[in-house]
Amino acid sequence: MNYVVSLIKELVTKRRLVWDLAKADFKKRFVGSYFGIVWMFVQPIVTVLIYWLIFGPIGFKSAPPVPNASYVQWLIPGIAPWFFFSEALNCGTGCLQEYNYLVKKVVFRVEILPVIKLISCLFVHGFFVLIMFAVFLISGKTPQISWLQVIYYAFAASMLALAITYLTSAIQVFFKDMAQIVSICLQFGMWLTPIMYSEQLFVDKGLTMAPTILKLNPFYYIAAGYRDSMLTGDWFFMRPTLTVYFWAVTIVIMLVGLKVFKRLRPHFSDVL
Repeated sequence: MNYVVSLIKELVTKRRLVWDLAKADFKKRFVGSYFGIVWMFVQPIVTVLIYWLIFGPIGFKSAPPVPNASYVQWLIPGIAPWFFFSEALNCGTGCLQEYNYLVKKVVFRVEILPVIKLISCLFVHGFFVLIMFAVFLISGKTPQISWLQVIYYAFAASMLALAITYLTSAIQVFFKDMAQIVSICLQFGMWLTPIMYSEQLFVDKGLTMAPTILKLNPFYYIAAGYRDSMLTGDWFFMRPTLTVYFWAVTIVIMLVGLKVFKRLRPHFSDVL
């Protein structure tokens, strides 16, 4: 617990440094790229279009489970946080290798590096949230106060991503295949989370236990929360059991990740 408290104090004390490094990391992604930040949005937008063509009115014509909502309006709030979560994990897993020159500095607190990567990814997510709001407004949706709840769920997604990143980034230093394992797990995770489809599909086929099993995936809480905020207007306290479960799982993963990180930290500079 003292380790966690000291880390939080370090982040507060060096918040200006963390912010500056996060901005530098964000800008570094587009150095030498002619279209710059545009490329950051091309793949997600193309992905949304593909799923819309497959599951929307042109393809299988999947009906969203929310009344008075189109498939795109139902899809975007589920897939936008997933893009952020997967990017944060992919980028964060290799952050110690990427910033190995900082890891080797005795005076630098390396636990800050996953946070820097997370904030850098949050910049991109912020743009996507604005695009999501624009899509809803253009399609005729009336703004709701619950839209602000996206901030809470973005924070929840950040804590889950950071918790896992502390574990994967520490292991990545010694086991180089961890990045590939994370990438593969994210591919499975996207389909194990009802993002493109509704869990009602399983109920209709008689698999009544499927929705309960899907809820064991902590990211289910995030995807459902974004949709609650944008479509139904429901608040997080209206899912009390799922809220308690999510934060319990996230805290456990965070503590395990920090413990592994602390245990392996003295050997980082030797390996890198």
